[in-house]
Amino acid sequence: MVRKVTLYTRRGCHLCDEAKRAIDTARRRNFFDYEEFDIDSDSQLRQLYNEEVPVIAIDGRKAFKYRLTAGELLKKLEARS
Repeated sequence: MVRKVTLYTRRGCHLCDEAKRAIDTARRRNFFDYEEFDIDSDSQLRQLYNEEVPVIAIDGRKAFKYRLTAGELLKKLEARS
């Protein structure tokens, strides 16, 4: 089963940029679907995640907020397999 990783982000967020780099590194080591949403373009997402970005979900369930490493993401992906 192919996992889906979702990043909830916003422009100008340095932690979001770090999360994107970690996700890109993880994608070079393991295949998974990836999607990204700017919370400022959706009022419902902004209400949910305004103070927590970046938020990273795996298969629709929150897995990380603020920081992650590629290794941590890969471990969670494997654990949820």
